[in-house]
Amino acid sequence: MGTTFFAINAQNKEKNPLHKLWTGPYGGTPAFNEYKVSDFKPAIEFAIQEKLNEVDAIANNSKAATFDNTIAALERSGATMDRISAVYAIYRSNLSSAEFNIIDREMSPKFSELSDKINQNKKLFTRIEALYNSKESKKLTSEQQRLIWLYYTNFIRQGAKLNEKDKEKVAAINKELASLYTRFSQNLLEEEQNQYVALEKESDFNGLPDEVKKAAISEAKTRKLSVLGCIANTRSSIEPFLTFSTRRDLREKAFNIFVKRGDNRNVNDNNSTAVSILELRTQKAKLLGFPTFAHWSLSNKMAKDPQKTLDLMLSVWEPAVNKVHDDVAEMQKIVDAEGGKFKIAPWDYRFYAEKVRKAKYDLDQNEVKPYLQLEKLREGMFWVAGELFNLQFKQITNVPVYHSDVRVWEVSNKVTGKTVGLWYFDPYARLGKRSGAWMNAYRNQERMDGEVLTIVSNNCNFIKGVSDEPVLISWEDASTLFHEFGHALHGLCSNVTYPSLAGTSVARDYVEFPSQLLEHWLATPEVLNKFALHYKTGEPLPKTMVDRIERAGTFGEGFSTVETISSSLIDMKLHLTTEKIDPKKFEKETLDALHMPSEIVMRHRIPQFGHIFSGDGYSAGYYSYLWADVINADAWEAFLEGKGPYDKAVAKRLHDNVFSVGNTIDQEKAYENFRGRAPKSDALMRARNFPVSSKNN
Repeated sequence: MGTTFFAINAQNKEKNPLHKLWTGPYGGTPAFNEYKVSDFKPAIEFAIQEKLNEVDAIANNSKAATFDNTIAALERSGATMDRISAVYAIYRSNLSSAEFNIIDREMSPKFSELSDKINQNKKLFTRIEALYNSKESKKLTSEQQRLIWLYYTNFIRQGAKLNEKDKEKVAAINKELASLYTRFSQNLLEEEQNQYVALEKESDFNGLPDEVKKAAISEAKTRKLSVLGCIANTRSSIEPFLTFSTRRDLREKAFNIFVKRGDNRNVNDNNSTAVSILELRTQKAKLLGFPTFAHWSLSNKMAKDPQKTLDLMLSVWEPAVNKVHDDVAEMQKIVDAEGGKFKIAPWDYRFYAEKVRKAKYDLDQNEVKPYLQLEKLREGMFWVAGELFNLQFKQITNVPVYHSDVRVWEVSNKVTGKTVGLWYFDPYARLGKRSGAWMNAYRNQERMDGEVLTIVSNNCNFIKGVSDEPVLISWEDASTLFHEFGHALHGLCSNVTYPSLAGTSVARDYVEFPSQLLEHWLATPEVLNKFALHYKTGEPLPKTMVDRIERAGTFGEGFSTVETISSSLIDMKLHLTTEKIDPKKFEKETLDALHMPSEIVMRHRIPQFGHIFSGDGYSAGYYSYLWADVINADAWEAFLEGKGPYDKAVAKRLHDNVFSVGNTIDQEKAYENFRGRAPKSDALMRARNFPVSSKNN
């Protein structure tokens, strides 16, 4: 892209709303009411060149490298790119369309090229390396030293020390990977949006709770289908159907469309795309001096060594599998007693697990669900944030949103009154929105040149149902709600100087710890008594039911552990392999060797494993959920050893050493500052009601 193009584009800068500074209250917010999909391409092309020009100016500075003229200057660079990228990511996850997808396929490689041009800028790295090795840098603040370390190690990981020929090879690989990631994501979204199970007669609704039935009817109307209802191919629709539908034939249909996403030998098949991604990752790792991609990926994680992750996963695997076998035996007894002449299949597991839960613990999810109103639980999350971290939330309507479903809250400290950020909430499933639940930071907290408020969001896929009735969610969905809010709090509590170190910008196998920890507060009596209110009577969840929930607390841990760890093991083994694989064969042989229970499938099969094939985020890193859960279980015991879940002293230590410090300190040290020692894995085994081995200490 030449200077003439940039000059022409610069002249049109003010005409493109994506170029503009965010204006209005709270330090400015995205002008969602002004953006159009057609704005993205010219805006991105301009922002890329602007960022490169800024980086070149830093690299070519004739003065000796200092923290301010190199590292701080890099932190300040690319402001236009940051704003545009934030909005672009929102569209990509929440407002996908055929028009946007065309642009996404074209722009994704350009983002990759930008990163490579920066990471492979020899003059720039020379300045960063000089600061990293400088004795003068030791006089800087610990946060500044940490930021230099972060830049230096990131540049090294991306090939800054390679020769020019190998740099070109890495750049070409990254560009191709970016295109493949986009293809994988778009294929998966197409499968999820265009597949469903039609409910054509009244008997097709048998067993479904009212809110699931109404949601299915609403979904069919939204899709303009000439059927009574339909079950969309997303987790939030499929799992309730598998749990409650008495129609075994329809459960099998629903199960099959969900587990075969991306694996249907059609234009959206993801198998060959996954293979290409794996081959390119292996090539990249070898160019960068690592034996496998897994070794490269873990080089900046807490675990460091892939074998450590395998050891942890396998230490939990066997007790989890044994628990599944015990649970299945109980389910099979019910099948046999009912005269069913079949073995428990994967599409039966949730249905009969629910029957066991009811028989064993006198706990029926349909009894609990009327008390789990989405909006009341959101209020409960706010209350917990206030009790733990002194945060308060006030809904506002003076900022634009990208969809009518989205609402916004101003977040402030209830002691000082100081505003700390904004929280956007987008709770409902819709066409064009990817499945699952997640947190985003539209803008990181920082104070390099004055206080900058963070803007974070939580996005979910709950089924909206009938407009004049409250949305009721399952216990599992309520846990997910609290989990994602934990990520948001990690961003909202951030109290650092530099944006690259803010909030959730920590090691991947640590970032899930704060979110998993927050799940515990859902089950506390304080939350259940105040916010688990019956949607018709307003009465709180009865104490007898709270007691039953507590007794059944670890029920299903075998299933969820096997479901998740099987995906984690497949992920790690895929990225430890350097030979070309056949996905179906690899998946089957690996799971057979692990003695995977036939009644369960991986939480994410290879052709739909967006965590690892839609980008590098969780590649060779899905183990992070288990790794972080070890830390989470240990941290929760700190509260139990104290005065309980709302112990102010423990909460303050958690805030000061985990939630507020971002990546300003090594995460192992940060946790030790909170706990007084390293985490012990036996806490996880106790939390899941698995046998504790002395080896786990």
